[in-house]
Amino acid sequence: MFYRIRQVLTYIFVKYEEKNNTLVKKVLSEEEYAIFSEMKEYDKIHSVNMLKEAMEDELLKNDKNYLKLALLHDCGKEEMGLFSRIKQVSIGDEVMRNHPERSYKKLLKLNPVVAELARSHHMTETRGKMERFQEIDDRN
Repeated sequence: MFYRIRQVLTYIFVKYEEKNNTLVKKVLSEEEYAIFSEMKEYDKIHSVNMLKEAMEDELLKNDKNYLKLALLHDCGKEEMGLFSRIKQVSIGDEVMRNHPERSYKKLLKLNPVVAELARSHHMTETRGKMERFQEIDDRN
């Protein structure tokens, strides 16, 4: 429960720090960065937090595709506002539930590997790197 309250407070009060773009640009291509730039402020904050944790994780830190995934996995959420996010958590929201597929479609032409990872980042019964990625996602 505390985690969800923290998410709402972050969504409302925390601002994305533009200085993070220096790190983001080291991981993403120009085209990928353009997609990242279009994301909502909350999703950028979440994604940079994920990147920082993935960069310290022994299993993920040397896999450039998972570092890119950390930044782009939620790009399909597009203009989802706070109420859509609360609805998803409480009773479900079709648009929010389909964000992995929308992320896949956005990324497919740029990076098919990251696109497929984005599509599967909420699937159950994962192992190895994806399982670790999901653990980090759940914490952030």
